[in-house]
Amino acid sequence: MESSVLMDNLCYHCLLDLPAHVSHSVKIDGLERKMCCPGCAGVAQTIIDSGLHNYYKHRDTHTATVNNSRDRAPIVPQELSLYNNKQLQEQFVNSDTTGVKTATLVIEGITCAACIWLLEHHINQLSGTEKVSINMTNHRAQISWHNEQIELSDILAQVHYIGYTAHPYRPDIEEQLLAKEQKRSMRRLGVAGVGMMQVLALAISLYFGQHSGIDKDIETWLRWISLIICTPIVFYGAQPFFIAAARDIKTRHLSMDVPVSIAIGGAYTASCWSTVFSGGEIYFDSVSMFTFFLLFGRYLEMQARHRTGRAGNALQNLLPQAAIKLVSEQGQLIEHLVAVSELAVSDIILVKPGQSIPADGVIIDGFSSIDESALTGEYLPKRRALGDKVIGGTLNVENPIQVSIEKIGAQTQLSAIVRLLERSGEDKPKVAKIADRIASYFVACVLICSAVVATSWWFIDSSQAFWITLSVLVVTCPCALSLATPTALTTATGSLRQRGLLVTRSHVLESLANATDFVFDKTGTLTKGNLTIESIANCNNTQQALEIAAALEANSEHPIAKAFKPYLQQSATAIEVTLGEGIQGRVEGQLFRIGKSSFAQKILENELPINAPSDHGHWLLLCSEERILAWFSISDALRDDSYYCIDQLKKNNIKVHMLTGDSSDNATIIASQLAIDNLIAGASPSDKIDYINTLQNSGAKVVMVGDGINDLPVLAGTQTSIAMGSASDLAKTHADAVLTSTTLSVIIDGLLLAKKTRKIIMQNIFWAFSYNMLALPLAAFGLVPPYAAAIGMSVSSLIVVSNALRLSKTPVLPKTAQAPQSNAL
Repeated sequence: MESSVLMDNLCYHCLLDLPAHVSHSVKIDGLERKMCCPGCAGVAQTIIDSGLHNYYKHRDTHTATVNNSRDRAPIVPQELSLYNNKQLQEQFVNSDTTGVKTATLVIEGITCAACIWLLEHHINQLSGTEKVSINMTNHRAQISWHNEQIELSDILAQVHYIGYTAHPYRPDIEEQLLAKEQKRSMRRLGVAGVGMMQVLALAISLYFGQHSGIDKDIETWLRWISLIICTPIVFYGAQPFFIAAARDIKTRHLSMDVPVSIAIGGAYTASCWSTVFSGGEIYFDSVSMFTFFLLFGRYLEMQARHRTGRAGNALQNLLPQAAIKLVSEQGQLIEHLVAVSELAVSDIILVKPGQSIPADGVIIDGFSSIDESALTGEYLPKRRALGDKVIGGTLNVENPIQVSIEKIGAQTQLSAIVRLLERSGEDKPKVAKIADRIASYFVACVLICSAVVATSWWFIDSSQAFWITLSVLVVTCPCALSLATPTALTTATGSLRQRGLLVTRSHVLESLANATDFVFDKTGTLTKGNLTIESIANCNNTQQALEIAAALEANSEHPIAKAFKPYLQQSATAIEVTLGEGIQGRVEGQLFRIGKSSFAQKILENELPINAPSDHGHWLLLCSEERILAWFSISDALRDDSYYCIDQLKKNNIKVHMLTGDSSDNATIIASQLAIDNLIAGASPSDKIDYINTLQNSGAKVVMVGDGINDLPVLAGTQTSIAMGSASDLAKTHADAVLTSTTLSVIIDGLLLAKKTRKIIMQNIFWAFSYNMLALPLAAFGLVPPYAAAIGMSVSSLIVVSNALRLSKTPVLPKTAQAPQSNAL
């Protein structure tokens, strides 16, 4: 009881004595907890908003009470140290094989490109930090660090030290923060808008009164009313600008908030002076209009950023919160509703029609249609039956199915897609880096120009110096320049993801727009990759040969392995894969090889030149050390839109090449059907790399499209690479983009959208520079009043954002061209 009374007299957060009349509190665990100051209230609210409700439960209150002293260490690092907890980090931190940790953080307080530069520059200087990249559009940071040298709490503390707030990205918490930010912005915008209308009405009365005559007392009264109305606009509506400017001055780094705050604060202060001492001009109308239009521009930019953020959150939120787990009790499967986080590998779950699949797995009972549109962009459900794999986050449409879980949490395909998507914001394209660098120096130029203009007009006409300088500060605000590139890039990548092309590297759009050559693999890329065994030759025991071949191919990622999957009865050991050649392994202790005849026959004791049974078709040879066991003829079919894709690339003056390891005449047939002039057949991985390097060394801008693990070295060595959705996980990781859709036509959409994105970025940058270069001399010569400068600045930002948002509505060309009818390979 005594302890409870003692705690009631202390701040619930810092455990210091409460003031006599406390007015600050935060709702924690359903109870209103008293706080000693706004700082503690703000930090406590941040902890709760970040989902760290257990912080106060596990805190050692006794130690904190004993050390109740105002000389103790700052309270901020105490809650930040919670993020060093390994169990907590499992939710948002990934570690690679070298021990480098990577996390996605959301940083609050960013206002322009200069903030991005400051944060990246400051964090990159920390010892142990591997890499930092911040996306201007959604304010998310990708941070990599060596945990042995620096902990995550130290990085967060450094972010806090320079005036920003960082916390781990979580889609549920992010949604709440976005909603709160929108409410705050609308409140500020409402106060500024309503106040601006009232101040303008009063200003009109004053302007007309000066020309037609007005009583001195009425004029004084109108000035004081304007001051009263304008005050909440400045101290509430414009508060974010002053806070950011104070932060920038503290860190000795200029951002656009510095000139904005000088303009608003200077005009307001001068107007108050004139009102109190009844002399000089007042600028309350200009202050209110500038604040309103700047807030309006920020609101539009925020809406575009939220749209992008919610698109990413929607992808993460595809997984349901609960699942139906089937547990065997007394010989019967009993349904138990459990949290998805409690599921483990090998658990069996029941997914009813209309429910989302909670994790990656394989169907062990039932069949249904699965809606994968959220991941692949294809709106038609896919038929899935016994033995087929299903992806977490997709929707069961028709019938109930039982699924055995194979992957959970960060190992699922959905998590991999999210990581690849976040990776696209790590590296900025050249044009974005140039724009960021220019924006950081532009602010300094604005302040210097303003000082020169103020000095010049002081000697020309001192009565005009203030408002002309004010106009220069307002009209040259670099908002549009900061938004020109990131808004366009984010809108374009989001649009492509919805269509089925997942961009995982930032340079992809730039590379697609400049591409001169496209290089395609054949099997699984231009063809469907659903290989089947068409015929078997020179075989004494067909069933035995099929089972041995299936055992060798069981662990292979190559599309050919799928043809043998139905015949898998036993396992192979000592597997050795020779890229582009074949596989060697032991079945029941005996050594076998399958693959190209030149590879497989080398295992024979009496090696002799062996020819395939026919010149037509794709033949694989299966050998033991003693004899030839069988020849397998493998067939495939062209994708329905392969011809359309190649045709459109040619119409865009792009050279098309086909590289394939297939040495049979099938490669020539496919190239002929698709009218591909540049064909390299029977190419090994090293041959493919040499061919790509030759093209790139000759000045070609190459894009490689491939599928399967045998394309991995080529994908990694090409300037820009696209992996098919059916490719191996390793190939997807090394590719710059992943085609989650099964249609090649999406590549054409990406090509056209990339060219339009480049065009819009150039338009935005040209407009932003042209506007500032034109408006600056006009304002410097006194031709632009402050209110017009405020309108012009906001309209400039609105034009840039609206122009970028056009990318989300880019029409897709109709897929009218069809491939010639042929199934033979």
